[in-house]
Amino acid sequence: MIVATAAYPLDWLESWAQYEDKLAHWVDDAVEHGAQLLVFPEYGAMELSTLEGIDVARDLERSIHAVSDRVEETIELHRRLAQEQNVYILGSSAPVLDGSGRPVNRAILYAPDGVHEHQDKQIMTRFERETWNIAAGGPLKLFDTALGKIGILICYDSEFPLLGRALQDADLILVPSCTEALSGYWRVRIGAMSRALENQCVSVMSSLVGEYAWSESVDVNTGMGGVFGPPDVGFPSNGVLAEGTMNQPGWTYAEVDLTAISTVRADGRVLNRAHWIEQQPRVDSVTICAL
Repeated sequence: MIVATAAYPLDWLESWAQYEDKLAHWVDDAVEHGAQLLVFPEYGAMELSTLEGIDVARDLERSIHAVSDRVEETIELHRRLAQEQNVYILGSSAPVLDGSGRPVNRAILYAPDGVHEHQDKQIMTRFERETWNIAAGGPLKLFDTALGKIGILICYDSEFPLLGRALQDADLILVPSCTEALSGYWRVRIGAMSRALENQCVSVMSSLVGEYAWSESVDVNTGMGGVFGPPDVGFPSNGVLAEGTMNQPGWTYAEVDLTAISTVRADGRVLNRAHWIEQQPRVDSVTICAL
């Protein structure tokens, strides 16, 4: 399959129709390049807050409500695009008020038949928990699709090995991200590459890019698209199937072969996924030695 992962810039929107046109253009572009799975980044939906004006877009709490109020419209738009173009789309994540109190950070995966399901972020960054008050959402999910089994680790979640291990049966782990500094980008990228190494699978990282003075939540964003696999049999020696150009908006494309994933899991030069369980008795018996 061909995977397209976005380095996605935000726009100041004057109308809902402008947003529809923007998303349709992005999807059309990816489909013209043969993509079957399209991955948008974390918090890309924050541009919807601009539809309510500058005062709302600048305000952390009011911007949450403005974006959450558009969730149903956003779902219908993505469903339609996925069906019309016969592709899978991971939409940009958004803060969503689902009736449980504080908002969760939610990404939704859309299938070509119109079916959709969400994945909530598991572990909040310091900004999300201390300043923005975004809550941890529902459990991790594994999506069984015609393109293989897909898991989603939203940004910071990719930096936690046990979350990745819970998705050990995933062929693809999607990592939508929003990182302010270059160091943040590399933390997430290292996490995405590590999960691909441990699970002997492919990870797909998308990034929000650009600077937006109208927002306190996503004012500065650094990153690029990337697709990573284990540096082993059937994959590049550095594990990088494709990467974009830093902070340059657009799609990054990679061809992903599910056969290569099953082959490296069964007969790689190393078998990280199968040998994972050998860690436990050894970490349980750590001995402290005085020198």
